[in-house]
Amino acid sequence: MSRIISAEAKALPAALATQISLSEWFEAINHTQREVFRQEDNDKTKRLAALNEIIGLPIDKPTTFAAADVASKSAAFAAYLAEHGDELCALRLVPQLPHLPKLRMRGMIVREVVATWLPQQAINPTNYLANFFSHAEQTDWSTIYIINQHGIFGEIIAGGLGQLSQGLYADNEPKPFSFDFKQWRIDSQDKNIAAHLKKIVEHVRVPNAALREQLAAALRANFTGEYLHGYFETVSNEFGLHFVDYNRMLGEFYADFRPAAKVAAELSGYGASPGRVQGKVRVVTNPAAASLQFGDILVCDMTTPDFVPLMQRAGAIVTDRGGVLCHAAIVSRELGKPCIVGTKVATKVLQDGDEVEVDGDKGIVQIIKKSH
Repeated sequence: MSRIISAEAKALPAALATQISLSEWFEAINHTQREVFRQEDNDKTKRLAALNEIIGLPIDKPTTFAAADVASKSAAFAAYLAEHGDELCALRLVPQLPHLPKLRMRGMIVREVVATWLPQQAINPTNYLANFFSHAEQTDWSTIYIINQHGIFGEIIAGGLGQLSQGLYADNEPKPFSFDFKQWRIDSQDKNIAAHLKKIVEHVRVPNAALREQLAAALRANFTGEYLHGYFETVSNEFGLHFVDYNRMLGEFYADFRPAAKVAAELSGYGASPGRVQGKVRVVTNPAAASLQFGDILVCDMTTPDFVPLMQRAGAIVTDRGGVLCHAAIVSRELGKPCIVGTKVATKVLQDGDEVEVDGDKGIVQIIKKSH
């Protein structure tokens, strides 16, 4: 099977290819609301379509077929294939039954998806919808952010969204930003970033009271003043600016979220999950071969799904990379574990057996006693 991979994708960590959706993360940790959240995640295309219809939110509108029509090449899909078969696409297979996984593919041409990728998936096509989206070989900007009663808090990065959602990035780093509905704070002097963020935020400001009432009725939407609450993801590429997620449940999970600014300290990062814990460090590079005592401080480059058993045993989690809204940070918060991300050097500064205090509120790791 051939796959067209962009120069951007080649530069990113290989671990991005192994990542799972946040719904699957929640399944792995046996989250109490995992099934409700799975439905929220599966229905995001419908919510985005409603926002597009009501307030003109820019989205990448999918072309949707029953997956069975794709597999059988029905007349309607055959016509689509004839017109778009040689175009790059992203495909989301959305389950129509509970407990089935959502499957995703990006960066192949439509014809190859149908001929090779789809038949390799161990699914019954009658249980899925197939959403075909456009695929850009290069993404200019991606953002993840929360809007709640305190303001707008998030991160922007040059390149693909997976760098933010998975916390895995190459040379460039996420730039945190916030807006308390009065003043912007952006961790960058780049005027293009500031202009881009203000443009994005304007799309989720709804000054018309009648439209706010319509959104409240249609989507159970909440607002602070004119700003729509929730968790949002955006990408900007050759096809323009698109919102690709609007999740109400994550907005509720982060209803009181107000991240602290990064503190200048010997070892600091961004507080992704609150709490203060003391424990012994365990630096992990290979989660399959590692073991933690309950309460140990898990220190690693970045957590991935195979870290889940270790995260559940850990007293706190400290990473070199990642942002406060990456999947692993969200999972740490739902586990109730203090978590600090983006320290850059934790795996180099800390050693197994070091006694430390992790302050997830301030984003500081204080070394109490070195192991030797």
